[in-house]
Amino acid sequence: MRLDRGCRRLALAGLAAACLVGSGCMSFDAHHQIPEPPAAMLAPPADVPTELNMVTLPPYAIGSPDVLLISVYTLPREKGGPATVIGPQPIDGTHLVRPDGTVNLGIWGDVSVAGLTTEQAREAVRRHVFGVMRSHPQADLKFSQVDDASKLLVAVDVATYNSKKYYVITDGAGFGEQIFPFPVQGHETVLDALGNINGLPAVGSKAHIWVARRTPHCNQAEQIMPVDYIGMTQHGLTTTNYQILPGDRIYVRADGVLRVDGTMQKWFTPIERVLGLSLLGGSTYNTITNRRQTINGN
Repeated sequence: MRLDRGCRRLALAGLAAACLVGSGCMSFDAHHQIPEPPAAMLAPPADVPTELNMVTLPPYAIGSPDVLLISVYTLPREKGGPATVIGPQPIDGTHLVRPDGTVNLGIWGDVSVAGLTTEQAREAVRRHVFGVMRSHPQADLKFSQVDDASKLLVAVDVATYNSKKYYVITDGAGFGEQIFPFPVQGHETVLDALGNINGLPAVGSKAHIWVARRTPHCNQAEQIMPVDYIGMTQHGLTTTNYQILPGDRIYVRADGVLRVDGTMQKWFTPIERVLGLSLLGGSTYNTITNRRQTINGN
């Protein structure tokens, strides 16, 4: 009996030691393992900007719901003096581009800026404000220092870019998809886009990520650009770390095994519930029947 106990203790001690050694070796290998090989066959399509070959985006076209920073000043009354804000209501602050493409400047009225660049919007604001000044009944008295539109100093800039977006779409392995919209700043890459959603989802596949560039017409050739995730992250390869353009869709498909598992869960879960209810009903019926028989037998 004592010998059996000693053997059991020795076996347990040996098992524990093996676990400790194994975990130590695994942790050592985990810190010194060779990265997975990249998908070397993936090459960027011709003339597609990437991380090390970015292009400057065309002038930004203002749209709703961008937020603009607009300031309007008049030339100094004396040479070398400070510029002054216009009155009776200053224009100096942020303005939301409304759904109709206009910004409201208070008593100065609305100005249409949708589709314009900041330079074009600056001229539109200058002409509009000057027109309101000249239409005032006492224009020569109240706005005597502004007898020409060029004497209005106007600054227009985009404070918040909201109208141009790209999208990261993640596959939920049979349980729906999630869409994450992000504003385009002009310098984002695929790695930035995935970083905005904290990396790949738990069910995401490293081998099935691509950028779908928007296509205006159904009969036009699609622009699908596969992403070498392992090469991009573990090897620092930039060939498929594409520059993100407005309207791009970065799609992350779920792992194939998990997609099959999710589909099976969707099919078998209702069946399991029906069977569970059937078994519960049968068990309840048998319990009640047995109790009645017991009572009648007594």
